[in-house]
Amino acid sequence: MDKYLQNMKFLFNPSSVAVVGASQNPGKLGFHVMKSLTNGGFPGKIFPINPGGQEIMGISCYPTLAACGDMVDLAIVVVPASVVPTVFQECVKNRVKGIVLITAGFKEIEDPQGAVLHEQLAAIADRAQIPVIGPNTFGMINFHARLNASFTPEFSLLKKGHIALVSQSGGMSHLLGFLGIRDNAGFSKIVGLGNRLNVDFAQMIEYLCEDSQTKAIALYVEGIDDPGSLVEKAKAVTGRKPIVAYKTGSAHVGDQASLSHTGSVAGKHDIYLAAFRQAGIVTVPDSQQLLDVAKAFAYCPIPRGKGIAVLSGQAGPGMAGSDICEREGLEIVSFTPQTQAKINSLLPPLALRTNPVDMGPAWYDASAIAGIVKAVMDDDNVGGILLFMMFASANVDAVSGMADLLKSWNQRKPVISCMLSPPGIWDEQVCELEECGAIVNYSTPERAARAMAALCKWAKMTRKNKG
Repeated sequence: MDKYLQNMKFLFNPSSVAVVGASQNPGKLGFHVMKSLTNGGFPGKIFPINPGGQEIMGISCYPTLAACGDMVDLAIVVVPASVVPTVFQECVKNRVKGIVLITAGFKEIEDPQGAVLHEQLAAIADRAQIPVIGPNTFGMINFHARLNASFTPEFSLLKKGHIALVSQSGGMSHLLGFLGIRDNAGFSKIVGLGNRLNVDFAQMIEYLCEDSQTKAIALYVEGIDDPGSLVEKAKAVTGRKPIVAYKTGSAHVGDQASLSHTGSVAGKHDIYLAAFRQAGIVTVPDSQQLLDVAKAFAYCPIPRGKGIAVLSGQAGPGMAGSDICEREGLEIVSFTPQTQAKINSLLPPLALRTNPVDMGPAWYDASAIAGIVKAVMDDDNVGGILLFMMFASANVDAVSGMADLLKSWNQRKPVISCMLSPPGIWDEQVCELEECGAIVNYSTPERAARAMAALCKWAKMTRKNKG
């Protein structure tokens, strides 16, 4: 393994972190970075670097990196752009292994000197094979290492899990992270690439593919200087870990915004999407679907075939989910005779007993609902199950009645659900089922069905890649 890849491991799993530009002033980014590290519970050594300070947040300050004495694995840099080259030289001298460069003012600005500084920093880092996240980034978080190397302490509120989000936009990282809290999505890493000094999408895909804590990779893409490298790395890992991408910049105004935001033009949108699909990357049209699909990828098995069963406690949500399935090319399959006979025995003749199944007439009998679900689980025609249940006072026991079955089944086939109730009724039960891997839950049947469709799409890509 080359030195750069070794240093990538230290970048995300440091035993010590220096904050160059640490501050006691809440008006400075260096204050918020220190708060992120300390509030996030980073277990290693923290070295605030500030020549004018004595102590920050109860931790002794150091005037320079060299004064720390101990080896510094990661340096988070929040000093003015003009000072950064000197800091990089100090990082090289002190054998720092990774850098998060939060500072802005490089190639994204109109002043040509910004691009000159950018290239100067890249040359220093590349010679020493030091990977750099940034510049012009909010930072990054490794939830499994309790490392919040960002200027947003609130990222530490997110749930630890297996989705890695790699984004060119700090704003989108915050949006998706905080949506993740609402949607019970767990993250392994959130990385703000910023203006990509020497860590770009390609390098992150290569690293995350070998990261045992990451099961799904989500990309938010604006513009890339070398899209071919991303496509090449993605092709190399097709079938090993699923990748989902949301590409913005389809309109002219978006293209111009990308140039000023990231220093790269967004490029021809349709060409990007076609290249991504050829590389085995599933593409989505909006930020909510990026998170939804990543969640399904991280917590569901690969479906066997595209045959889907839709089981709903009410007819309407089942119809809504079925419409999405058909629109996305999935097959609402016919059950085997044995399965159909079992369902017929549990539901009255007036009910919709073929796929999609309306389980509403069994509201008062939680065991009948569990029996229907079990019969469909065992059906060889079914590759994945969409399970919808909206609360009504008559079906208050429906989720608890299915819980043991869902837990013991443990998603031998993907079970994607929309179980929704007023706050405080099913919340804990549904959360427990998600936590133990029994289901992946969404707040609408349409979102659940689109997540299933993306899962089936990736399964098809995987089978195609294998042969």
